Amino acid sequence: MMDVERSSLCNCVVNFLLEENYLLTAFELLHELLDDGRDAQAIRLKEFFSDPSHFPPDQISRYNSLRVLDPQSLLEEKEAIEEKLALCEYELRLAQEDIVKLKTELQRKEDLTQDKSSEPSVSNHVNHAPEIHRQKRDAPFSDLGPLKANERKDLNCAVKEYLLVAGYRLTAMTFYEEVTDQNLDVWEKSPASVPDALRHYYYQYLSSTSEAAEEKISMIRENDSLKEANESLNHEKLCLMKNKELAEGQINALTKSLEATQKDLKDKENLTQDLKQALENQRKELNDCRAEITSLKMHIEGSSSLQNPVAANLDSTQSQAIESYKEEIKSLQMEIERLRAEKTNISDLVDSSCGDKESIQTEEKVVEMDENRTQISHHIEPAEVVDSNTLVMPVQTFDNSTPKPEENLPESIMNPSNSTDGFPDGRNLSQQEEKPPSEDSRLHLNSENLGSEPVPENMGLATIQILADALPKIVPYVLINHREELLPLIMCAIERHPDSSTRDSLTHTLFNLIKRPDEQQRRIIMDACVNLAKNVGEMRTETELLPQCWEQINHTYEERRLLVAQSCGELAEFVRPEIRDSLILSIVQQLIEDPATVVREAAAHNLALLLPLFPLMDKYFKVEELMFQLACDPSGVVVETTLKELLPAIINWGNKLDHILRVLLSHILGSAQRCPPLSGVEGSAESHLRVLGEQERWNLDVSLRMLAKLLPFIHQKAIETCPFSSVLDSNRTLLSSSILELYAGGHLEWTAFEWVHVDCFSGLLQLACLLPQKEDNLRIRMTKFLLAVSECFGDSYLIHIMLPVFLIAIGDDADLTFFPPNIHSRIKGLRPRTAVAERLAILGVLPLLLAGVLGSPGKRQQLADYLRKLLLEGATKESRSTTHNMDIVNAVRFLCTFEEHHGMIFNILWEMVVSSNIEMKISAANILKVIVPYIDAKVASTHVLPALITLGSDQNLNVKYASIDAFGAVAQHFKNDMIVDKIRVQMDAFLEDGSLEATIAVVRSLVVAVPHTTERLRDYLLSKIFQLTNTPVSSTDVMRRRQRANAFCEAIRALDATADLSANSIRDFLLPTIQNLLKDPDALDPAHKEALEIILKERSGGTFEALSKVMGAHLGIASSVTSFFGEGGLLGKKEITESPTEPVEALQSAASPAAAEDTRFMRIMRVTDMLRGKGKNPEETHQNQ
Repeated sequence: MMDVERSSLCNCVVNFLLEENYLLTAFELLHELLDDGRDAQAIRLKEFFSDPSHFPPDQISRYNSLRVLDPQSLLEEKEAIEEKLALCEYELRLAQEDIVKLKTELQRKEDLTQDKSSEPSVSNHVNHAPEIHRQKRDAPFSDLGPLKANERKDLNCAVKEYLLVAGYRLTAMTFYEEVTDQNLDVWEKSPASVPDALRHYYYQYLSSTSEAAEEKISMIRENDSLKEANESLNHEKLCLMKNKELAEGQINALTKSLEATQKDLKDKENLTQDLKQALENQRKELNDCRAEITSLKMHIEGSSSLQNPVAANLDSTQSQAIESYKEEIKSLQMEIERLRAEKTNISDLVDSSCGDKESIQTEEKVVEMDENRTQISHHIEPAEVVDSNTLVMPVQTFDNSTPKPEENLPESIMNPSNSTDGFPDGRNLSQQEEKPPSEDSRLHLNSENLGSEPVPENMGLATIQILADALPKIVPYVLINHREELLPLIMCAIERHPDSSTRDSLTHTLFNLIKRPDEQQRRIIMDACVNLAKNVGEMRTETELLPQCWEQINHTYEERRLLVAQSCGELAEFVRPEIRDSLILSIVQQLIEDPATVVREAAAHNLALLLPLFPLMDKYFKVEELMFQLACDPSGVVVETTLKELLPAIINWGNKLDHILRVLLSHILGSAQRCPPLSGVEGSAESHLRVLGEQERWNLDVSLRMLAKLLPFIHQKAIETCPFSSVLDSNRTLLSSSILELYAGGHLEWTAFEWVHVDCFSGLLQLACLLPQKEDNLRIRMTKFLLAVSECFGDSYLIHIMLPVFLIAIGDDADLTFFPPNIHSRIKGLRPRTAVAERLAILGVLPLLLAGVLGSPGKRQQLADYLRKLLLEGATKESRSTTHNMDIVNAVRFLCTFEEHHGMIFNILWEMVVSSNIEMKISAANILKVIVPYIDAKVASTHVLPALITLGSDQNLNVKYASIDAFGAVAQHFKNDMIVDKIRVQMDAFLEDGSLEATIAVVRSLVVAVPHTTERLRDYLLSKIFQLTNTPVSSTDVMRRRQRANAFCEAIRALDATADLSANSIRDFLLPTIQNLLKDPDALDPAHKEALEIILKERSGGTFEALSKVMGAHLGIASSVTSFFGEGGLLGKKEITESPTEPVEALQSAASPAAAEDTRFMRIMRVTDMLRGKGKNPEETHQNQ
């Protein structure tokens, strides 16, 4: 029965390998089974690998026919080494497996004891194994689905173990190689990880029934579904618990709020009753006072009626009585004022709490009516005390001005707009009725006497309460442009209101006063906040003002977030120092990440204001990091604010200029070095140059600007730390030669000064050698920085320090007398050591030397001498390559970006033009070509064109052809009629030469100018091409004819794509030129031929087939055109709307429909095709066709 068990296990392994698509392992197992003579177990594998659907015979025969390498011995040696390596690796795995087996030996012995006790039952099961297996195979098992990851790993390890135990080592090795996503030597601990696993799986399978297995599978699935349902229920339970807690919290809050409201309502009812009673008592007292006043009036009238005509004798007695009356009137008036104030306070409180408003308002009106009467009467009474005659009039006036109760209400009651209800002290009315005091001795009873009593404190709080309640209701109905006029009222209420929640609400109103405040409105709001912070102190500013402001940090409108940024800088002065560098700094950091440019700019500005208020320096490096982040911002406004305000603030606050400079230099070099190389060819100069992205280019530009902004600080620190201050100049800014001589002695350290020419210049030189030719903007930044350095430190520094550094960097000799001996090695290390380094120095360093060092205003003559030596003497060296010459030309081109050097450059160029040296003339033509974009039309007419005309008349063909390219550059950049005429005349002279090279050079130089030049020059080029194509070509050399035709085709396609040709030009020149070119099909590139046929079709207005039929064999293209544009041709669709019998009319009307049908996109696509096809040689093109 062991054979049965072995066969079953082998079949299980075969099924597993085929189902999991381990075909190499299965194929290796097939061979090992055949070698062992176990053909019965190999039947299924034979059938599988001989199945033509899996392995087609033609494919197998093709693989068998593949040739192997001829050196048979080399192949055998390689196979032997590979086999030996595989066996070594396999033995290593076996050794590792043996170690694992030894560790589990104790466990195996225990398992062996248990196996012996259960051996009879096992043998019984083995006897009946075929029958059980047949039953299980016939049982309808449910689909188990795809293997899971853990199941696959366990089965892989079990199969590997079986293959090793069964002795199929080569199959096991192949299985190792085919299972790439698992380490088969390590079997993770799991219930399936048992010794002799595959046999255990087999016995377990035989010992179970189909029903039990089905039930187990269903239980597993049900368990999984129950677990998922349990998780969903738990999640739902958690959600319900959270909702329950929220609901309970809301219920508790509402309950407390209801209880508080009920309590407040009861208190207000009690207060209303008390106030009603107090009002009734006050009214009684007021009535008593009025009665007493009436009695006094009657007493005065009675006494006045008893007066005798002879009043002179009784003056003293009457004066005493009048004085006593005055005193009584004064005391009564003061009592009335006191009662009036108390009445007003009581009536205000009643208004805010009492529900029965109508009755109390009626009583207020009555009291106010009487008060107004009394007040007015007191203002009218002058009571001048001179004699008895003058005494009668004031009394009568007082009596007549006092209205009776039956009279109408005064105007202040009838007209609510003039009422003084909103002003408890009645100051408006008193101000309106106040009269200037008399100059003599009169009795004064004006408003000043009435308001002399102090206002009670509870009356001011009531006013603040009214103001706080009314402001939130008033603000929404005030026009936005006038809401800032409410700021004094809001500030007063916030400052004086006793309730913190009300103050928070008013502060919220303050910051939300205007939905989107502009700059002026934000300034007004922030000024109000600053004044409020001054008045309320640090604690209330931190707990009330700042939190309300910072709630706006995530607001939708950027104007509101700007308020937050402004508050960080302007309110920081009014909070505790420990808040400034913690909470406020974190707010600024969040604002720096804001998507709005204006918010980031405001964050940079306010961070600069905030720095002087920081008490400690522990946040310096964090602030410095924020500064560099803002400096690399994509917005120019943010960068400008950072460099102008934040950078100086950080230097003044932190005093860590050295650290900023080190970080800045590392940023500069890192930004360039992280970019990909220009070329992947190792050892070439282009592999050292970097292709800058937009972000890296912007970062470098900003970093160089920052370096220029730091230069004054660098210079100031160098002067301050100068160890030779006794010999400084009087202005203490420029460094003299004597100071540099002392510095060269090397006896004293001068680190701040040494950093410039040792570290800074070295970093700039490295950067210059990483920049490709097109990065002129960055070179201009470096040049301006070098010019600023020479201006700051003086001419002595430029001559003795800067110039030697850059001369050595390009490979020239220099005098290092003024350098300390300890840095000589570092300066000499800048010299290029290899040919690639020398070229990089010419490409990167030479432009900086010319424009940034020698280009200083005081060194113009030295620049001229150096440039003359470089161009005139260097051109005579035969060892100098063409590439080297072009690199020098590029350096001179960069120098021409600075207009002040143009005159000197043209003087040297003229010397080169009139020279007898051919290479010098060619270099002059190349320089004239590259400097054209940097000059104006006047300079081009007076300097460039005469020089080019002189070079164009030279007998040497290379000089002449170089001048032709330069003429094309002039035509590309200038549209002046006089310049165009000169170019046409000179081009005619070149074409008269008749040589093929001159013709091609002229056409190609003018083609470059087609998109930019005038219509006259385009028509000139088209007419010349027409004349040249009309001339029969006598040359039998196909290659020369093809070169000529290619140049003409490129010109035709460029004119068609980029120029709006006139109808006459199309009719007279364009179409005939294309026809002439198509006459010589052997000379045409297939791509050009196809493009010309398309142009001819479009420009002829849809009648191209008619034209072809008329022209017939004369054109020689009828068949090709028909095959190209016909129904089965390459372009597919063709609708013929014109009659083929109208070719002449079609020719005459060719221009007008061409303009309608042609599109600029199609023309651009044709130019793109032309540029792509230009790089292919004719042989490649024919092969592609």
